[in-house]
Amino acid sequence: MNGESVVPAGDAELFAWVEANLYSAVVSDSCDELGYMDQAMGPEIRPTDESLVLVGRARTSRWIEVDHVLENPYEGEMRAMDSLREGDVAVMATDASKQIATLGELMSTACRMRGGRGMVTDGLIRDVRRIRAMRIPIFSAGYKPVDSKGRGAAVEFDVPVEISGVRIETGDLIVADVDGVVVVPRKVEREVLHLAWNKTSAENNTREELEQGA
Repeated sequence: MNGESVVPAGDAELFAWVEANLYSAVVSDSCDELGYMDQAMGPEIRPTDESLVLVGRARTSRWIEVDHVLENPYEGEMRAMDSLREGDVAVMATDASKQIATLGELMSTACRMRGGRGMVTDGLIRDVRRIRAMRIPIFSAGYKPVDSKGRGAAVEFDVPVEISGVRIETGDLIVADVDGVVVVPRKVEREVLHLAWNKTSAENNTREELEQGA
């Protein structure tokens, strides 16, 4: 069976199929083969729970550092959460700030209640034990027990952003697991997934041969 007939068309079915059949490494390899060599984020972007997989559509926001409390300090991050749609992954770019804790338990709850599948940020996060208990996939650059108020703010939404050398646009496909985060540009998404399926099938056959002593 070829990849064309296997990869589902609708997002809900597609996300479930990717989770069940693919993984970040084979998706990254498939991007490489098609000439997209910079789609995997660096090793500093790690999951809070290594057992979870995240697949969904990127929904971007850009954050900046601030040095004072804004009049409406949570306005931007609330907008980022309130605008999420079913199947979205909130992608919060902070230019690798070590000052901004972009999210915690409350933002994670808001993401889930709006149908979001998880979040990715190059900033820091907090409330990690509670996030783990929620079993929502979150990928970040580290932990810090501080509030965003007076330290950072979300200022742009649905704009191209960059995290760990990877360009992300709203609508791109996010595939993330314990190995890391891969961003598949939407314009080549189906081609990448077809190729990844074929690679996975070939790897499965090779594994079976090796297990049989080949």
